[in-house]
Amino acid sequence: MTITTDEHRAHEYADLPRLMSLMTGDEKHGPAATSTLDVLWVLYDRVLRVTPERTADPGRDRFLLSKGHGPMAYYAVLAAKGFLPVEWLPGFGGYDSPLGHHPDRLLVPGAEIGSGSLGHGLPIGVGTALGLRAQGLGDPAVWVLIGDAELDEGSNHEAIAFAGPAGLDRLHTVVVDNSSASHARPGGIAARFEAAGWSAATVDGRDHAALYEAFTAPHPGRPHVVVARVEPKNA
Repeated sequence: MTITTDEHRAHEYADLPRLMSLMTGDEKHGPAATSTLDVLWVLYDRVLRVTPERTADPGRDRFLLSKGHGPMAYYAVLAAKGFLPVEWLPGFGGYDSPLGHHPDRLLVPGAEIGSGSLGHGLPIGVGTALGLRAQGLGDPAVWVLIGDAELDEGSNHEAIAFAGPAGLDRLHTVVVDNSSASHARPGGIAARFEAAGWSAATVDGRDHAALYEAFTAPHPGRPHVVVARVEPKNA
């Protein structure tokens, strides 16, 4: 019997909870990890143009995990896609493990930045998009995953305010909204980005078809943000 692409994709996705269960110990930040699982899966499975063989290719897409304090889902997806060995997962957070509680770009294959301190990823994404533009590399896309609580950090708002007028149309941001921000955004999260000239969409963060459609929506001349709503952190 021939296994179709969709069947293979479904099998890989169904295996993610098992891969996450291999990572035990303290400081797992479980809600932070599980809130990002579907976003990460759709990006790596259907959107990002990067493979384990292309992690040093200048033409690859860049994915920056700014929400790096709960990386279990990230590690599980990287393992499922062959970036790192599944055998590394049980050692998560151990003294001699490359898989720390925050990703380290020097130790984790495929990781573009070391992350965990909230508010750093989007500014780095802006700099990455500018750097690619300066090199004449107009094809690679830059994707940054942040949490809604990161919008409490002023550095993000400087990045948002700069990217729109700069026309960084290769810059994409996904805001995983699990209602953990301390300060509400008038009009909602998407409105904050739209006010700065971004293209924006808000979708169910568990709906793979809706995520894919939002991730691939055209946005000529403007950076793009997708707000992925998931269940509240403390529900």
